Amino acid sequence: MKTLEMKPVEIQMVYDFICPWCWITHVNLNDAIRRAGLEVAPLLKYIPFEINPTMPNPGRSRREYRSAKFGSWEKSQELDAATVLVGRRAGLDFNYDRIELTPNTRLAHRLLFFIGMEGDAMRTEALFDAIFYAYFSEGQDIGDAEVLAYVAARVGISAKSVGFFLGTDALDHEVQALELKAQTAGVQAVPTIQIGRTRMRGTRPPATLVSVMKETAAGRGLW
Repeated sequence: MKTLEMKPVEIQMVYDFICPWCWITHVNLNDAIRRAGLEVAPLLKYIPFEINPTMPNPGRSRREYRSAKFGSWEKSQELDAATVLVGRRAGLDFNYDRIELTPNTRLAHRLLFFIGMEGDAMRTEALFDAIFYAYFSEGQDIGDAEVLAYVAARVGISAKSVGFFLGTDALDHEVQALELKAQTAGVQAVPTIQIGRTRMRGTRPPATLVSVMKETAAGRGLW
């Protein structure tokens, strides 16, 4: 008689590091994974998505960029205030007064993909959170290779190896390919979460994510 082989639920999170709702969604997702208590831990994959793929490498004044995008700086501040409140409930600090630039996020995506290739899920998680924290809480320029090396070092990753990696164009093609694949599959905005075959756009509460995880897990046992 064959034993029932339980396969992990696959979760994909499509994100960008300048999206505040992506950081909030990440917290909700991890909370849901803990609450779900699945027999086999889910397999979480991060899929890059650049909101501003044509952003100049040095970035752009956040005030100028957001005013143009939303019609006025006042409207941008209203939207920021909403994420501050929701973020606070999730235990996150959004300090928009410290952010001067909207950065190009390609380097940050490449770095996370590079670390993720090593297969250390805990270190990948730590770096993912650390990059968001550096940008939204500390106002650092996460489009700068030296800043990213410093951020990586804070979670135990060699700043020297990060600096060397980011000084090349390694994995740039792979990151672009992942972005294109997501867009081809119909992803148009972030955050987008896919749990098994269920795709959800936008931030969802942990309870909703738990429900989808359990429903998906119930159909994943294969003989």
